[in-house]
Amino acid sequence: MGNPALFTPLTLRGLTLKNRIVMSPMCQYQADDGHITDWHRAHHGHFSMTGLGLAFVEASGVTRNGRITYGCTGIWDDGQIAGMKEIVDRYHARGTHCAIQIGHAGRRASCERPWQGAGSIERQDGPEAAWQIVGPSALPEREGYPVPHELTKSEIADLITAFEDAARRSLKAGFDIIEVHGAHGYLLHSFFSPISNQRTDEYGGSREARMRLPLEAASAVRAICPDDMPVFYRASCVDGLEGGLVIEDAVALAGELKTVGIDVLDCSSGGMAGPATLSKNRITPGYMVPYAETIKRETGIATMAVGAIIDPHQAEDIIATGKADLIAIARELMADANWPYHAAQALGVENPHAVLPEEYAFYLERREAALDRSAL
Repeated sequence: MGNPALFTPLTLRGLTLKNRIVMSPMCQYQADDGHITDWHRAHHGHFSMTGLGLAFVEASGVTRNGRITYGCTGIWDDGQIAGMKEIVDRYHARGTHCAIQIGHAGRRASCERPWQGAGSIERQDGPEAAWQIVGPSALPEREGYPVPHELTKSEIADLITAFEDAARRSLKAGFDIIEVHGAHGYLLHSFFSPISNQRTDEYGGSREARMRLPLEAASAVRAICPDDMPVFYRASCVDGLEGGLVIEDAVALAGELKTVGIDVLDCSSGGMAGPATLSKNRITPGYMVPYAETIKRETGIATMAVGAIIDPHQAEDIIATGKADLIAIARELMADANWPYHAAQALGVENPHAVLPEEYAFYLERREAALDRSAL
C-alpha cells in the first residue's frame, strides 16, 4: 500500500484537484443549436460517479459559426448557460471539478458529424446547410475543400470579444476551469501554423506574429477570469507535416502563454490536415507524452499529457517522474468508466473504494472484506 502520485492532490491557483485524472473534452455531436440535450445529461451524469479529479465538457463554440458541426455545443448565447450549469452541478455534487473548453473551429467548421464522414458539408440549403468558414488566409484545408474567408483585423477583434463573452457565460455556469482551444487545426492553431497562415500583416509571417492571435485570445479569457481561477490552453505541439509546427514552436508559445497567465498547457498534436482524433495512423500508448515532458522542462509551465494513456502504471509513471502534472483520458473512459477506481486498485491505494461515491464505496468495501477470492 502506498500513496501513488496519480492520486495526490494538485493545487492550481485557488483550486485543488483531488487527483491527477482528467476526462478530456469529448465532442458528442448531440447538441440542439448549441444547447445540451438529454444525451449530455446522461453522458456526464455517468462520468460524475467515477471519481475523476476534473472533467471537461466538450469543445463549445464561442460563436454559432465557430462550431465544428451542427451537433456541437455552444456558449455563444445566454440561453446556453442553464444547461451547462446542470452539467457542472452534477460533477460538483460528487466532488469532481468541472471545466469547459471554448474555441472556434475556423476553417474546420461546417463539417458533418464523424459518423457521417466528418468532411465539409456540401448541402447548400436545408436545415443543415453549409456555412461560410473563416481562417487566417484564403487557403482550403485540402484540395476540394471550401476556401475560408480571410479574416479582417476588425473581424479578428470581434472574435476576441466572442471569446471574452464565452468566458463570462462559462463563469455564470459555474465552471471551475476554462480551457482555450488552440489545437487540431481550429482557428487559433490555424493562425499559429505556417501551413495555414500566409498573412503579411501583424498576424502573419514570423513565429511571434503568428502567435499573436492565440496570445490575444488567451489573454482576453485570462482577464475575464478571477485571479484564483485556473485557465488552460490546448495546443497542437507539432503539425507532423513538412513546413509545419515543430516542438520548438510549441515551447515558444508555451513560454508566452505562461507569461500572460495561462496555468496549464494541454499538450496534443496534429489536426492541420485531417481530424487529429479520427486519425487512422497507428499509435502507441502515451505517444504524445514527450510533448508535455519537453514543454514542462523547457518552460516550467504545468502540463497535461494526453494520447492513448491506458494503463494505470503508465499514468502513474507520467506523474511520478514529472513528465506532466495531469493525465487526460477519453476513449479509455468510454471503455472503462470506472478507470479511476481500477487504477486505485492497481496502484495499491490504501482504500481504493473511497475513490467512488460513498453510495458505491460502502458496498464494494463490505464485499471485499467478506469475499474469499481464493475460491475464484
